[in-house]
Amino acid sequence: MTTQTEAIGSTTRLLRSLASQQDRVLGILAGLDEEALRRPVLASGWSCLGMVQHLTGMTRFWFVEVMAGRPVDDPVGDSFVVPVGRSSGEVLAAYRTTIEQADLAIERLPLTTAPAWWPDGLFGDWRLDTLEEVLLHVLAETACHCGHLDAARELIDGRTWDWEHGRLAD
Repeated sequence: MTTQTEAIGSTTRLLRSLASQQDRVLGILAGLDEEALRRPVLASGWSCLGMVQHLTGMTRFWFVEVMAGRPVDDPVGDSFVVPVGRSSGEVLAAYRTTIEQADLAIERLPLTTAPAWWPDGLFGDWRLDTLEEVLLHVLAETACHCGHLDAARELIDGRTWDWEHGRLAD
């Protein structure tokens, strides 16, 4: 039988894996100026900054709203479109803050915890039933979007993420 401490330890391990991907998001974008962060480089038209805004909304939605059951006062949504007046510093700071809020919302929950709220009808019949499923979903989505950001960064200035050293390659 799994104890409460073991279950929370499993949550912590998954959060560490997610944190490494979130750090990678920020690391991939390090040193890019406002213009580069806003410039779409792939045919679909999203920018690196738009991807961070999307990740912010996704992280907040799944952990703060769904798992903790706390609607937010200033929903970001999952839009890739960053308003013209919103600076890259504001978008990146919002991502960092949201990561902290999300971690606090779920860090003490066992992986078997059911969502506190579910957006009925938003996803049709699809549903995630536990924190473990939500964590794995967000981890997979974040890692996938890191790959998108890797490709965008390489198109912007030829740099790529160096896994061995946990930083941009020179």
